[in-house]
Amino acid sequence: MDKVLSNYEFEIGCDEAGRGCLSGPVIAAAVILGDKFENNIINDSKQLSEKKRNLLRSFIEKNALYWAIGVVSPKEIDEINILNASFLAMHRAIDQLDCPKDLIIVDGNRFNAYNDIPHECIVKGDSKYMNIAAASILAKTYRDEYMAKIDKEFPEYNWKKNKGYPTKEHRAAIKEYGATIYHRTTFKLLPDQLSLDL
Repeated sequence: MDKVLSNYEFEIGCDEAGRGCLSGPVIAAAVILGDKFENNIINDSKQLSEKKRNLLRSFIEKNALYWAIGVVSPKEIDEINILNASFLAMHRAIDQLDCPKDLIIVDGNRFNAYNDIPHECIVKGDSKYMNIAAASILAKTYRDEYMAKIDKEFPEYNWKKNKGYPTKEHRAAIKEYGATIYHRTTFKLLPDQLSLDL
């Protein structure tokens, strides 16, 4: 895995977590690793165990040059759609980086331009570039932590386990208990044959 795409000193890797979920926010991270950053374990967050992700989160936070998290709420997702919400979460993360910004590299094939900073979209970028992989780890761990927190408020949906994704168990809970303030009402919460009054 390459550390960065370019020779720029302030190349920002971006990724998000939670796009395919029925509940909870979409959370993105922006990371600048710096020349001295080294790690042989970092990979796409989906390829790592929860324990490794959490250990790597601490390592990234201590050793990256700059990093930040951006959050977009379920209400905002419903208002602007999930694709735009993903870009907005990344923009909010980038907003917080108090440093020069030379280039943004993003996991995926689309991105809304951020000010006048050049960007590159890279399909499967989280398995190709370490700064995107680091962003994927931060986004995933922060989102999982948030879902575990709101699980205490609504334990019947078991968000600490399913993280808001459309599992059979999650959909069964929606059918039984209805939607919460954390559900995305523009998403298909139940299959067509199991309609839900919102």
